[in-house]
Amino acid sequence: MKTGPGVQMRLQRAQALAAQGDLAGALAVLEQAAPNERAGVLSFQVDLLKALERFDEALAIRREQAEAAPKSVAARHNLAALLGDMGCNVEAVEAARQAFANGGDAPETWLVLARALSGCARLDEAEDAYRRAVERRPAYGEAVRELAQLIWMRGGDLEAAKAPVLKALATAPGDGDLLTCLAVVLMYGGGDAREAWTELTRRAQAGGARSATVELAAGQLALTFDPALAVGHARKAAELAPQTLDPWISVAEALVALGDADGAFEILNQLSATPAPHQKVLALHATASRVKGQADALGLDDLDNLVSAQTIDTPPGWSDLGAYLADLQTALLAQHAYQNHPLGQSLRHGTQTPVDLTLVDDPVIRAFFTAIDGPIRRHLARLGQRGDPVRRRNTGDYRLSGCWSVRLAPGGFHEHHIHPKGWYSSACYIDVPPVVEAGGHEGWLALAQPPFATPQPLEPLRYEKPQPGKLVLFPSCLWHGTVPFSGDRPRLSVAFDIVPV
Repeated sequence: MKTGPGVQMRLQRAQALAAQGDLAGALAVLEQAAPNERAGVLSFQVDLLKALERFDEALAIRREQAEAAPKSVAARHNLAALLGDMGCNVEAVEAARQAFANGGDAPETWLVLARALSGCARLDEAEDAYRRAVERRPAYGEAVRELAQLIWMRGGDLEAAKAPVLKALATAPGDGDLLTCLAVVLMYGGGDAREAWTELTRRAQAGGARSATVELAAGQLALTFDPALAVGHARKAAELAPQTLDPWISVAEALVALGDADGAFEILNQLSATPAPHQKVLALHATASRVKGQADALGLDDLDNLVSAQTIDTPPGWSDLGAYLADLQTALLAQHAYQNHPLGQSLRHGTQTPVDLTLVDDPVIRAFFTAIDGPIRRHLARLGQRGDPVRRRNTGDYRLSGCWSVRLAPGGFHEHHIHPKGWYSSACYIDVPPVVEAGGHEGWLALAQPPFATPQPLEPLRYEKPQPGKLVLFPSCLWHGTVPFSGDRPRLSVAFDIVPV
């Protein structure tokens, strides 16, 4: 679309404000556009509305564009993409099909369709759509990664999941996104970390890849068997992308694993001095403090006050909590469409719901958000506000930022991890196996143990026993994982993140 100088100036002003983090101000500039300028600013306006999570307003614009140009491929594609982002997958499928009917055939539209079909649990059709996207662009990293994950989550083995990645790499052997995708499949598909590192670095060298993401992936693999090697990869990533955060976080992480807490602090103290530090920076700061045998200067080792465990409320419409949990268990199990855990996440030997539960139109699931509201608000009131990076963000109010269910099979667990996009995270137990009462910690939540070995092993600072209806709230920067459990009964839980408002 051609735009005049007035539109260009308005877009530049809005982009400058957005770059400074003032999304609302940027949006206000666009909303002041004259009628003859409006069409030229709509795309960026939608992007800002999405970033501000004002999805209904963004959707109104996309619908208006589609109605104004019913034969437009781009308008139908954009509508389908936004509907998919909002979890309106049935309508997203229809909009993508209309884009094809209007003459579209772009790989991006096939990817939008594949995601929507996955959200509808139409998995055969989804796999076909992913393959069509890749046929049209063989080195399409996003589509290749999601196709590999779909194959894996549907029950395919490691070789089956690797196949589309290796096929794509045959056409683009030095592509950083594809090499990183291969590392993820190998790392989370049960491959040996050292063997995966060897294959990744061999392919990267043969393909002439110079990619920060590949170095980061190699470093994460090396962290499990050679922290010094991981430091080298992380520093190379920092050389390739010095203005980005992830390489420096990875340098600090590898230094902590190596036992060089002072070296890590040189980086972490700079990164934690920002108004809203990255959650992993905070986690590593607390871990480096433990390595040195000292209290965390940021106060993130105050688990007695930062962590709480409560029972959720019985939502209206149910006579008691047991009756509600029984209905919720049935509703959640209906959402578990896969056989294997996702790639690139902490879950091992279990399944996770593919759609954000906040977008699921089921009255039983929607009642869950009523059941947790009281416990969350009580925790925030008790938490108070202080100068540490967690409590200083407490406004007493919150909004959900993603919600999902996990069904762990016997032998399953979560690797220790943090939630980078949350402020507070959670574990809410719906159904638990008898082994949690066996006198050990099988199936229990473990807090504050890092996911990598240190010269002096660091054990969890706190355990929480799962019980039906129990909700544990903890800072998103706190390492957390699940102790593997035996027996023949699975464990069902719901997790979510919240951020302050």
